[in-house]
Amino acid sequence: MSRMVRRFEVLLPLRLNDGTAVPENAVPDTLIELEERFGAVSCETQTIRGRWRSDGESYRDDLIRVFVDVPNLPENREYFVEFKEKLKVRFQQIDIWMTTYPIEVL
Repeated sequence: MSRMVRRFEVLLPLRLNDGTAVPENAVPDTLIELEERFGAVSCETQTIRGRWRSDGESYRDDLIRVFVDVPNLPENREYFVEFKEKLKVRFQQIDIWMTTYPIEVL
């Protein structure tokens, strides 16, 4: 029997917007926080390279992808909306790319 859940994906930066490394515990603290909240978290450690612009400035990113599959409930969505703001501070970022979509678990 399959079930429908919602996946939240976050691209976590490995460097601050100025190019220096993120604080040493930023990524592990994020993974632990998600595991404690939802019981599981997954992370792809290959580096995702990105480029983007903001206010005429060009930025380069080295990122990892973190994802969590959770029941599709309004309180889980609200958690991630608030969590994104927390991550922007933790990783000292202008923005954090976070996406969500429904998935079917077999």
